[in-house]
Amino acid sequence: MDGWLLWLLLGLVLGVVEVFTLTAALGIVGGAALITAGTAALGLPAPLQFAVFAFASVLGLVLLRPMARERLGTPQSVRFGVDALVGESAHVLREVTRNGGLVRIGGEEWTARPFDDSLVIPEGTTVDVMRISGSTAFVYPGSDSWNPQSR
Repeated sequence: MDGWLLWLLLGLVLGVVEVFTLTAALGIVGGAALITAGTAALGLPAPLQFAVFAFASVLGLVLLRPMARERLGTPQSVRFGVDALVGESAHVLREVTRNGGLVRIGGEEWTARPFDDSLVIPEGTTVDVMRISGSTAFVYPGSDSWNPQSR
């Protein structure tokens, strides 16, 4: 079997294993094997092929792996759907009690309940959305609009 074919197979196997492990190291070494397959196809002798493989592997691991790990390790910072509403401010349209209420969150009206069942939040109060469950927002009075004596 030709040397370039062995390097090509090694690169493909390492690439497949990388898909399942997500370590970034195996993919980089697999890429180095593919580069070496190209040099082997050009007719370089085996010792030079190993030197190319070692150089490409080390270079890739030193330069690319830290960037790949940082990129893969960064959690998604954008929230979507109702998750994006948690932490937002809302305006109470109808008094919020444990039995119900109505708030406006970003232009949409939502049924609401107080995050603390003992609270009664009057109309006109600005509240913070603490949690969303189904179509109900659980809210708590914002620190700038809440008077503890009105409880």
